[in-house]
Parts: sequence; structure tokens; C-alpha cells
Amino acid sequence: MRIFPAIDLKEGKAVRLLQGRMQDATVYGENPLEVALGFAEAGAEYLHIVDLNGAFAGKPVNDAAIRAIVQAVPMKVQTGGGIRSLERMEELLDLGVERVILGTVAVKNPELVEEAVRRFGERIVVGIDAKDGQVAVQGWAEQTKLSAEVLGRAMREMGVQHVVYTDISRDGMLQGVNLKSTIQLAKASGLEVIASGGVSSLADIQQLAEEVARGTSIEGAIIGKALYAGMISLKEALAVARGARVSTDSREPGFGQGRRD
Repeated sequence: MRIFPAIDLKEGKAVRLLQGRMQDATVYGENPLEVALGFAEAGAEYLHIVDLNGAFAGKPVNDAAIRAIVQAVPMKVQTGGGIRSLERMEELLDLGVERVILGTVAVKNPELVEEAVRRFGERIVVGIDAKDGQVAVQGWAEQTKLSAEVLGRAMREMGVQHVVYTDISRDGMLQGVNLKSTIQLAKASGLEVIASGGVSSLADIQQLAEEVARGTSIEGAIIGKALYAGMISLKEALAVARGARVSTDSREPGFGQGRRD
């Protein structure tokens, strides 16, 4: 199972939001590159980056920070936020990003997703962000009546293989991952699901890893605020994802390296 430490970018800084509200942003790093290098030092092989400004504006805003990270770290990077054209996808992939995440266009322009999968294959990931089971778009500002499972099945039929599933109500709240909905989406759609939103302890990682062992198609988990707040050690989260058993009561400050930045 893969662990994706997260960097959310707002105006060039690493921040975390509460339930996607831009006005509720906490700055955790003035220099996102330093944050990314810290994750790499802890042993992470994958990194999840979101251009928050881009998600709301529908166009790239934090490319300078993304470029600096991709060029400097050995991790495979997946990124999303305002990606709404084939040209933008190609631009990011040429930059060195491993996978791009499409959110709003999966609902507003599914034909674009289908064409993107034809061109770029598994490098296309769809982000399904839901509240009370219903999908939200436009940086979570617009609620739809479309269920996460229905959208997931539609994306699978188009050839999408990987999806990031976020329970908006839990994002940034440190209330634990929505395991039930994550499993339901994986089983209903056949997609490889990356769990996001609410991961707050090693127990969350352990539960997801156990589901993977049972054969549930969960690719991994994104961890954000819990790392920044020192509630999870990244090194231990990586160990649990690999099948190790560690104390689920463990707390370590900082970004998983025993320090507070």
C-alpha cells in the first residue's frame, strides 16, 4: 500500500484547509520545497500536490512551486487542481509529474477524461470528492446530485484505473478516514482507490492495509494535516503500509522525522 504525504499549495506556500474552505487555511511551510525534501528524507516514494488556487480559478497558479519540487525530489509526484485541458495535462507530464488528477472535468466534461486516458493511460487519475455521498466540484464549492459510486463506475468504463476519494466532511478535521465509503467505492467501481480526508492515526493506515490484504482495491492513503500537526510519524506510516506492526498510539512531532518545523 502506498502512502502519499500531501502538500496543498496556496499562493506559493504549503497550507492545510478545513473541509476545503480557503478562508480556513493554516500555513505550515513558507517553502514547499523544504517540506517535500523532508518527506523524501523520511523515506516517502510518492507525493501528492494540490494547487488550491488553481482548483478555484480553473487555471495554473502555483507552477513555480510544483516545478521546483518535481525537479529536486526523487519521489513520484501526482498533482491536481484546475487541470481542465489536454494541453495542461501534457504540460504537467512533460514537467516531470508522474500522474495528473482530474476533478471537475470528470463531471463537467467526461469526454475530456476519456480522451486523456486514450492519450496518457494510467497517468490519468480522477479525484472524486464527496460530501454525504454526493460529488462536489469547482474546488468543492459546488455540490452535485451525482453519487460517488455512480461517477466511479462511469470513470471505470472510460478506462480510468486510479481514483483519489476524499470525504470532504472529514478533510482537515483529523476525525479518521471514512473506511466504509472508501471500501464501498472500491468494490462498486473496481477502481484502485486512494483514501483521502481525515487520516489522523496509524490505526487508520492499519485498517486500510488490512483491507488491502483482504483483496480490496485500495491503492493507498493521502496524509496531510496529521503529519504537519505531529499526530503521525511518516516513517511509521510507511512501515505500517508495508505490513509492519507498530504502536497505533505513536505520536511524533514534525513531518515524521522527529522534529517540529
